[in-house]
Amino acid sequence: MSDTLKILGQVAPNATTETDLYEVPASNQTTISSLVIANRDSGAATYRISVSATGSATSNKDYLIYDKALSGNTTDTIVIGITLNETDKIRAYASTANLSFNAFGCETSED
Repeated sequence: MSDTLKILGQVAPNATTETDLYEVPASNQTTISSLVIANRDSGAATYRISVSATGSATSNKDYLIYDKALSGNTTDTIVIGITLNETDKIRAYASTANLSFNAFGCETSED
């Protein structure tokens, strides 16, 4: 087994568009240690974070965060520590096109 600490994903999704932030590669497991969401505009926005097993379509049970308000020109840092298996996905959604999402963690690959 080999561990790699890294930036897992970075996206700036279009407004009201669910976007894949990260998908666990084949033959890997991943621990997401933190998420950082930045509002690059002076206006308030809301966001959602979901996790879907095996990359399936997002359903109500998948939401970790739903329509959380984020003031203008501010950042949310979420220390989360969740583990995902291969093909699991974490997705981001924003009410405006002014949010940036970053995921950080550790990929563990089978050697």
